[in-house]
Amino acid sequence: MTRPGTKAHLHRYLDFGRDALLWKLDGLSEYDVRRPLTPTGTNLLGLVKHLSGVEAGYFGETFGRPFPEPLPWITDDAEDNADMWATPDESREDILGLYGRVRAFADATITELPLDAPGRVPWWPDDRAGVTLDAIIIHVTAEVHRHAGHADVVRELIDGAVGMRVGRENMPSDDRNWWTDYRNRLEQAAKTAAAAAASSEAAVGPAGDDGAAPASDG
Repeated sequence: MTRPGTKAHLHRYLDFGRDALLWKLDGLSEYDVRRPLTPTGTNLLGLVKHLSGVEAGYFGETFGRPFPEPLPWITDDAEDNADMWATPDESREDILGLYGRVRAFADATITELPLDAPGRVPWWPDDRAGVTLDAIIIHVTAEVHRHAGHADVVRELIDGAVGMRVGRENMPSDDRNWWTDYRNRLEQAAKTAAAAAASSEAAVGPAGDDGAAPASDG
């Protein structure tokens, strides 16, 4: 039996991840919200675009409530990773506005259906396609928080801004010198550990040889 308040509790964690992702775009230029910061092209606006498709699908088609707007970048004939970046003719306002509408649509599904409402994820294998709303909320929450973590790293690479909330309440310090000293300490610890490992490997030698002299036959 589901405990009272469980749905609100799950929904709150989903919203926490959504909000953390969105404020990572605050105050950035058009270039910075779009530019790829990893070898695989991770970028802030692309993460929002991607999650628009994720929430529209999981809270829509899964429960027979398709999102009313076409999302051409998630169709079967879309090019690879089309949902992971914003084209020049897709404005920031377009993508953020879409995510706002998708979020309201998903919230309606969460509000109107019971947690044990059955659904089917058509893009999952048949043996696991049958789901319930509570499982989908958990699944989407995990994905949203995963991408919020990506956004956190990308934003730090852009201008050094960090934290899960506005004001960085979850960070131990706002002092740039503190962070420089902290990073240097970690760098030194990594070098020390690597040197110790290399020394240990040299002592053991190839194929497990510990370097000891062979025993005398006489």
